[in-house]
Amino acid sequence: MIQIIGLGLIATVLILVIREQKPMFAFLLAAFTGLFIFLYVIGKIEAVITVLEDLASKSGIPSIYLKTVLKIIGIAYIAEFGAQIVRDAGLESIASKIEFAGKIFILVMAVPIINVIVETVIGLLPAGS
Repeated sequence: MIQIIGLGLIATVLILVIREQKPMFAFLLAAFTGLFIFLYVIGKIEAVITVLEDLASKSGIPSIYLKTVLKIIGIAYIAEFGAQIVRDAGLESIASKIEFAGKIFILVMAVPIINVIVETVIGLLPAGS
């Protein structure tokens, strides 16, 4: 974590220094710094996914549900990351649209899980209701 903070601080100082003369380079530096940090932490997520897969298999949860949940989490992170980069460029309206699209994709991915939950609840209700 200290490495990420150090990289962030160095990039921030460089961006502040070059922003006045070369705003495009400052944006590119911010974007690449964000991308580097994103790629760095993506590697750490693999261990978490492995633990979740082990827990799902031990509990008997079908792997399709875990994969769907992981995809939903991935969509949320990627949409947030993309929106933040666009916000750094000062384009709040486009950032909002990226977040909206991410929410729609999450909803689409969640429909099968919601369907199973509703079917399970209906199956638990007495037959005469």
